[in-house]
This record gives sequence, C-alpha cells and structure tokens, in this order.
Amino acid sequence: MRDKIILQCTQCKRRNYTTTKNRRTTPDKLQLKKYCPFDRKHTVHKEIKMK
Repeated sequence: MRDKIILQCTQCKRRNYTTTKNRRTTPDKLQLKKYCPFDRKHTVHKEIKMK
C-alpha cells in the first residue's frame, strides 16, 4: 500500500529527497518544506512519482 515518491524542489527543480507515503491516508500530492542543499535554504518540495 505504500508508494515510493520523490520530493522535487519548486525553485531549482532538482530531486533531493525520496520517501514513502500511504495512498489511503494521503491521496493528494505531498508538499513539504525541506532544506535544499543547492539553494542553501528551506524551500517547498512537491511530490513526483518514482519511475
């Protein structure tokens, strides 16, 4: 039931984090504020599907 997802930075568009989420409890796309090492600051990271 858990899907693998990648979190992509909204500013630099780089894929920085991988994680899993439960499809039943969170059907919508995940959006977290995480640290981006390329921008050197905290930015919003959105979920994209893992291929």
